[in-house]
Amino acid sequence: MSQIRRYEKIMEILLTNKEVTVAELSETLGVTGKTIREDLAKLEEQGLLVRVHGGAVLAQGDQFGILPSREPLAKHAEEKAEIARKALLHIEADDIIALDGGSTTLEIARRLDNRPLTVITNDVYIIGELAVKDQIRLVVPGGYRVRNMLAGPEAAAYVKQLNIQKAFISATGIHPEHGLSIYTGDLIGLKRAMIETARETIAVMNHQKFGQTALRTFASLSELSRIITDGGLSADTAHRYEHTGVIIEF
Repeated sequence: MSQIRRYEKIMEILLTNKEVTVAELSETLGVTGKTIREDLAKLEEQGLLVRVHGGAVLAQGDQFGILPSREPLAKHAEEKAEIARKALLHIEADDIIALDGGSTTLEIARRLDNRPLTVITNDVYIIGELAVKDQIRLVVPGGYRVRNMLAGPEAAAYVKQLNIQKAFISATGIHPEHGLSIYTGDLIGLKRAMIETARETIAVMNHQKFGQTALRTFASLSELSRIITDGGLSADTAHRYEHTGVIIEF
């Protein structure tokens, strides 16, 4: 297993369990305790976890772009509701849109009226939310499940054949230099397919994610049409991103 893949696995296990031990990781990943301790040190340097005696804990419990397997995160609910309301203003009847997996895009799905619309999504929570809205044409690319998301090369290849007008994309962090990033490479293929296929790519994320960087970058700011965030973003922070040419709604 490559080093980057170990990093991804460690972060995925932390998402589920909130803490890990060196012994558990060593057994699960099939490497020595020394290798695990070195991996944890590298991840701590990036601000992704905090080492404790015999293991590690999450640096921030809500910083993931994928949700726990049991229920969506409710943290920053007000900010996400505000972002969803703004995002709805960009969705018109008969649009063909993509909703990337995540808690903010889930909030958008919850607020969508039952009207003629095509929605492509890989999020099982969003699928459940939209399945009862019979006026919405729901398109599910398929793939294997990574917690609340479906991923895989076949799903990405299918999405690339579609005519998506607007893609609403989520991320763990957004940074002026490192762009949009997440923790697990399993989701990058489908995110890239949505971005490359859509006429407009709109990033939706709460202001707490600005300045944050996760393990894997999947898009640069120059690939975005706009970023929709909440009113908690300062004007100074917005300016640092706007100079890249992207529009920021806050």
